[in-house]
Amino acid sequence: MTDVTITYCKPCGYEKRATEAASALKNALKVEAKLVPGKGGVYEVKVGGKVVAKRAQGHFPDVGDVVAAVSAAMKAA
Repeated sequence: MTDVTITYCKPCGYEKRATEAASALKNALKVEAKLVPGKGGVYEVKVGGKVVAKRAQGHFPDVGDVVAAVSAAMKAA
């Protein structure tokens, strides 16, 4: 099983988004994502250490984006 982590900026209030994404991953893909609090505006989803989705200027990946990115990365692995 490949490790999936979601690193989120706790001071920015991204914990709810990270929790929702982790729940969606569990429901859709039966994957347990590890939530890692961070800071500095970070929001990154990694599969096996490789970033597959992240917050970028003007874009925040929604739950669907996260599930699709993790699914694609796991199929490619």
